[in-house]
Amino acid sequence: MKSKCLIKKNSYYDSVTLMIITKEVESVQGVENAVVVMGTEHNKELLNNVGLLNDETSAASPNDLIIAVKLEDDSIFDSIVQKVDELLNKKRSEAGEDYYPPTLDSAVKHLPESNLVIISLPGQYAAAEAKKALLNDKHVLLFSDNVTIDQEKELKTIAVERGLLMMGPDCGTACINNVPLAFANVVKKGCIGIVGASGTGTQEIMVQIDKFGGGISQAIGTGGRDLKAEIGGLMMIQGIEALAADEETKVIVLVSKPPALEVAEKVLKVLKSTGKKAVVDFIGGDDKLVLDYGFIPAATLEEAAYKAVELCSKSVDEVLGLEVPEFTKATAEVEKAVKAEASKLAKGQKYLIGLYSGGTLCDEALKLFTKEMGDIYSNIPLKPELRLPENAEIYKNTAIDLGDDEYTVGRPHPMIDSYTRQQMILKLEKEQEAAILLLDVVLGYGSNEDPAGTLVEQIKSVKASFDARGQHLCVVAGICGTKGDPQDYSEQVRKLEAEGVVVLPSNAQAVRFAIKVLREVL
Repeated sequence: MKSKCLIKKNSYYDSVTLMIITKEVESVQGVENAVVVMGTEHNKELLNNVGLLNDETSAASPNDLIIAVKLEDDSIFDSIVQKVDELLNKKRSEAGEDYYPPTLDSAVKHLPESNLVIISLPGQYAAAEAKKALLNDKHVLLFSDNVTIDQEKELKTIAVERGLLMMGPDCGTACINNVPLAFANVVKKGCIGIVGASGTGTQEIMVQIDKFGGGISQAIGTGGRDLKAEIGGLMMIQGIEALAADEETKVIVLVSKPPALEVAEKVLKVLKSTGKKAVVDFIGGDDKLVLDYGFIPAATLEEAAYKAVELCSKSVDEVLGLEVPEFTKATAEVEKAVKAEASKLAKGQKYLIGLYSGGTLCDEALKLFTKEMGDIYSNIPLKPELRLPENAEIYKNTAIDLGDDEYTVGRPHPMIDSYTRQQMILKLEKEQEAAILLLDVVLGYGSNEDPAGTLVEQIKSVKASFDARGQHLCVVAGICGTKGDPQDYSEQVRKLEAEGVVVLPSNAQAVRFAIKVLREVL
């Protein structure tokens, strides 16, 4: 194999575009490895890891585009560079003729009436740009991660002083004035406002509210660390106060992983002062604390949505007594499907493997499974001793968040690009004790244009391998999406069901179904 590279000086492109182009170049016959990146220090580490760092690529600046390829015959390199140019030009063409300012300063001059800035840059640059936007009195959605917690505290303190929203860092979802931002779904407008320290958690609640007939007034993201003691819930409180002042918002929903106790108290006191009805899903947190403040706790994202919709027309006391159905399908239909799947499993098949693109959906699965079945291993474990063993991607019952940093270095998020999950599915062929493959399929803006379609070939392949040795792999998928989403909800369901996948309309229902199948065989 030979290595070739080309440096294009002062040619900036965003990382997601370059990651997608890298994948297309890697598919060219004769190419073993390809990296198309900007010349940042982080990207140079990536080049070094795959044997493509040399004196020329080392000298590139963060503003330079690097095309580096390991290939069988270096005579095809020119055609690869041409392909990269064509793909970059195509991206420009698809973007249209609008003006794209090269800096934040020029953007502010070009559109001075704008009031919100979305920032998606490498972490080392993101905080400075976010601070600049706040000092220009712009609300910020900071999609970037790898921002230090001290930088986050400084940014959010500035935002609070100026009465601004500082959504993030690592804020993946928001819906402001019915405009979806980052990863978000198409939902009806209504009277329920959400403040979420969780991207896919907020998406799942929005989606389920829509399915239960409700609508969203605003969905404000905070970033996942907002309720840590170091930050103190600054942006969740800012979001609550914004919803309190919004006449269209009648019910408020909060969602996050369990906050620090002192932060939870502070947040709930502010929520109480609004006088509005509320549902609180501190995933796996203290329900008693929520009840003590007069709010409704929720055990799942789906339950939070269901009870929020009911609160729009009922009192807190009436909704507290409501039982959320385990499944939206008839019990007899569910039991029939459970027995049909369990009957195909062979002796010795006993483990569940969850491969998730959404971190909060994975976390919810861990908590639901642990409550009913016991220990489950993960890269985001509920207890330190349940972290996946070193060098093991799967171990006994396992649920993996493939959107975690360890899986996304040099690659797009799995909600954009399914490559990592595709490879993990194929590796299941060796797992003879596996019984169930559990997946989330996330629709909406920002997500892959055909998330189900990117997985069906791998599902078909692994199921065939199990069948060939007299076993069966039960594949269960929860869809986070609405019929208004651009991917065509019904078509996504059809593609999965055509491969024998059991499709449920929520993550919680998918996990419950998987648990029922396991109980049949254990």
